[in-house]
Amino acid sequence: MSSFFRFLAMSLLPFILTCCHFKSQHADLILHNAVGLVCDGTPISTDKIAIAIENGKILAVGPERKILNAYKAEEKIDLKQAVVYPGLIDAHAHFTGYALSKLEVDLVGSASYDEVLTRLESFSETHSSGWLSGRGWDQNKWSPSTYPTRQRLDELFPSRPVAIRRIDGHALLANSAALRIAGMSDLRFIQGGEMIALEDGSPSGVLIDGAADSLLLFIPPHDGPTKDAALIQAQHDLFALGLTTVVDAGLDVSDIRRIDSLHRTGDLHIRVVAMASGTQPNLDSAFAKGPHRSDRLIAQSIKFYMDGSLGSRGAALLAPYSDRPSHSGFIFQDSAEFRANLDLAYARGFQVATHCIGDSAVRNVLNLYNAVLGGQNDKRWRIEHAQVVSPSDLPLFSSGSIIPSVQPTHATSDMYWAGERLGRNRIRTAYIYRDLQNAIGILPLGTDMPVEDIDPRKTFYAATVRKDSKGFPAEGYHIDQSLTRESAIYGMTLWAAIANFHEKEVGSIEVGKWADLVVMDRNLLTVDPDQILGAKTIRTFVSGVQVYQSSN
Repeated sequence: MSSFFRFLAMSLLPFILTCCHFKSQHADLILHNAVGLVCDGTPISTDKIAIAIENGKILAVGPERKILNAYKAEEKIDLKQAVVYPGLIDAHAHFTGYALSKLEVDLVGSASYDEVLTRLESFSETHSSGWLSGRGWDQNKWSPSTYPTRQRLDELFPSRPVAIRRIDGHALLANSAALRIAGMSDLRFIQGGEMIALEDGSPSGVLIDGAADSLLLFIPPHDGPTKDAALIQAQHDLFALGLTTVVDAGLDVSDIRRIDSLHRTGDLHIRVVAMASGTQPNLDSAFAKGPHRSDRLIAQSIKFYMDGSLGSRGAALLAPYSDRPSHSGFIFQDSAEFRANLDLAYARGFQVATHCIGDSAVRNVLNLYNAVLGGQNDKRWRIEHAQVVSPSDLPLFSSGSIIPSVQPTHATSDMYWAGERLGRNRIRTAYIYRDLQNAIGILPLGTDMPVEDIDPRKTFYAATVRKDSKGFPAEGYHIDQSLTRESAIYGMTLWAAIANFHEKEVGSIEVGKWADLVVMDRNLLTVDPDQILGAKTIRTFVSGVQVYQSSN
């Protein structure tokens, strides 16, 4: 070797040694050998990635060899080419309601009133005292599709009070014992609701919206320890489906405090975005305290109700129901009082979300929102459900930067009878998810549990394929309003986070965000449509801690 090359080699030796023996950075956990859908706001790719996690947050994400070379962890998990997504977000649900519903009679899927009564009798054998309550019946699934009445309930339970809610929570059936306790044995007018009558003029036992709420006040609430246990148990059902954040849309402030307490003790791990119910004394309490944020709880939203549901004919429509021409639904809010509450919420820094199902309710709230917001903004006020929207009102979403929040399974649950409620022409203005996304640019998606199933796979399937779980209808329901698969994934991740003022912490797989992740056995972007509902959750992580692992 010439003296020149010997000199060059000796000069480069420190540099060579430095490059070949670099010091790896520390991580608590590395997930590798995975297909990653990072959902960072760009078109979703399906690259092979690894993720380094430290102190509950994403330290690095990138090509596997790059991450494994740069980081050293005490624990590494080979995901065996499974697909990793950001932890899924349910943008509109009733988490507390779902948890407590598991303590009652499950009436979901009952094919007839006879089956409802059978389930009640069976439940009462092991729960023999106190009010008998439950939820989930839907007369639209029965033949004939008429409301049940109290007489047979009275025969089975002559002295025990019974109150069973319809699937949507906007109607219930009560027996005579329950009506007596509530002082509702005779028909009377109730603002924002209705007592359905029998032919003889006596109450049938079916109470709609405000009337149902009046009776529910008489049912003793569950005690604190029972509620705690129900919430802790319910979160595991969500983890098993890949949900790591849930919006609890409409809570008493006392229940928000309960969730915060369970987070602080470490018993509740799921992140909760809690919307305080826009009723007294919740409003005074929320406005006095102001918005609240912690690592696992956001409580900076007020949830109002403007109307009822389509299934109970309580949704407020611009024109009467096609199958009840004398009726247009109910508007719940006095305009002056509602406007005053909107002004207070705006002044105190609260986000506002309002339940609007009918086109009259949607128009009413859009106009009031725009009046308060005064143009485009970053307040992120929301319309929840937006099931029937007049096309002429779509620009009002954009002009006020108002976010529509929808639950795709409503379309595939309601499609069997919604046309009868709305008529041939107006049904084309219902469940218009593509138009709503185009109006504002994002569309957060939720389940509305326990009104619908908690399963986000069904949310994705209904949004994109627009069929029920049995593949009906073959061509899809109003398929022109379906979402792309990429939009549906964003609707359950980053867009949902944006709607919650949470996008800096969750919603995508990016450095600095919480390591909330779900690992599935298939790629929802590319899998055949008939395999979507069969997707399996393999692992779920919250803040880098595994909270669920499949037994398989």
